[in-house]
Amino acid sequence: MYNWNTDIAKWNKKSQSFIIWRLQQLINYGLNGEKLNLFLVKKYWSKLDLDPHRKKFLRLILWP
Repeated sequence: MYNWNTDIAKWNKKSQSFIIWRLQQLINYGLNGEKLNLFLVKKYWSKLDLDPHRKKFLRLILWP
C-alpha cells in the first residue's frame, strides 16, 4: 500500500491510531500484495471506519 498524502515517517507505528488507520487504508483502498492480520482486524473491528459493503463482506468471512 502506498499512501501519497500522509507522512507516516513521524507516526509511531505501534500506536493504536496508526494500526487502525493502516487497517482502514488496506481494506478500503486495496492490499497491493500485502496480507491482513486477521487478529488485528478482529481486535479493532468496532473502531474501523470501512466502506459498508466491504464491512458486510468481511463480517461474513470472519464470523460465519
